[in-house]
Amino acid sequence: MKMKTAVLMAAVLAGGAACFAAGAAELAKVENWPRWRGPQDNGSTEAGRYPVKWSGTENVLWKAELPGKGCSTPIVWEQRIYVTAPVAGQDALLAFDWAGKALWQTTVGAEKPGKHRNGSGCNPSPTTDGVSLFATFKSGNLAAFDFTGKVLWRTNLVEKYGRDTLYWDYGISPVLTEKFVVVTMMHQGESWLAAWDKRTGALGWKVARNYKTPVENDHSYATPIVVRQAGAEVLLVWGAEHVTAHAAATGEVLWSVGDFNPGGQKNWVAVSSPVLAADVLVVPYGRGARLHGVKLGGSGDVTATHRLWKREDTGTFVPTPAAYKGKVYLVRDRGEVECLDPVSGKTEWTGQLPKSGANYYSSPAIADGKVYAAREDGVVFVARVEGKFEVLSENNMGERVIAAPVPVGNRLLLRGERTLFCIAAQ
Repeated sequence: MKMKTAVLMAAVLAGGAACFAAGAAELAKVENWPRWRGPQDNGSTEAGRYPVKWSGTENVLWKAELPGKGCSTPIVWEQRIYVTAPVAGQDALLAFDWAGKALWQTTVGAEKPGKHRNGSGCNPSPTTDGVSLFATFKSGNLAAFDFTGKVLWRTNLVEKYGRDTLYWDYGISPVLTEKFVVVTMMHQGESWLAAWDKRTGALGWKVARNYKTPVENDHSYATPIVVRQAGAEVLLVWGAEHVTAHAAATGEVLWSVGDFNPGGQKNWVAVSSPVLAADVLVVPYGRGARLHGVKLGGSGDVTATHRLWKREDTGTFVPTPAAYKGKVYLVRDRGEVECLDPVSGKTEWTGQLPKSGANYYSSPAIADGKVYAAREDGVVFVARVEGKFEVLSENNMGERVIAAPVPVGNRLLLRGERTLFCIAAQ
């Protein structure tokens, strides 16, 4: 099959340290970024001030060498940074303090390296509920940790359920409900989502999720979103040309929306994850040429009533959209930037980041009225998105960047293939 990109986000997101002396008052203001797309699952924060320009000598507070290649996005909890990486052929979770000092690294089983240049064995990002940490890997290793790095429980999904048949490298991040850590697998063959008790590791439920699609369209790399409807937790899952809503307690399908590919096009794999804004799920599809707005709720098949709008002239294939102050922002693979109203689906403005032979595969982050977008060649662009679009700077990290930027506590974390950078205006 012909596929122009050699990537998985996960879409889809990091030696010595020059320590920055932060006072206790500043550390107390550090927010949390507990999962891949942040506390609101939308890739943005409305708090803090963030840098515009940096270089090897300017505004780089510290950088920490990582033990191996990875594409996962770091998370932040209570002044600690957690990121996955391979360590001597083993899958591992690593911890750093807010000054860049390595605190611990814990391995959980043999690594299965990535097949592609822009993939790795640790594409999925870790997550936390503030009680435990959770991480999964391409190898099938799934583990829970405490905040000292002790493994609380672990299992291997490949050993239990078989190898994936994905063309690209597995990259769906685990998501958390009140009781469970949930993992999805959508590929050719038996697709499923399953939930493990966060504290014990016991399997709570596992349900099949199979839809007949054209070639490769049953493959998905999109991370689910957890929402509340009628007071209950619901999992929103995108893949195999369907959005499905599942009861978090049981996995039961509550409602679904299909008909995303009426023409039966092949190789419309779902890489980019949806984003929720103004109670509308904005779903990219069709290799960047389609975008749908889905109303939440209902019962059964609500395809005919809950698709609010669809676009056939825009979308994004790999980078997941961000939502910020009620608007949705796309950074497309070739650097086009677009601001949309999520309710109407109408474009409010467009812009363009600099093009090169490299694509934009990292999912953008928005903070302080600016979008942070990393090109695969390691150049990170900063552009104003409030008022008018304006490119403010370009910053070369010196290594490939696939992971999403993390703006938290007035600092920007950037995970390159082998280095974790911390950027802030000093």
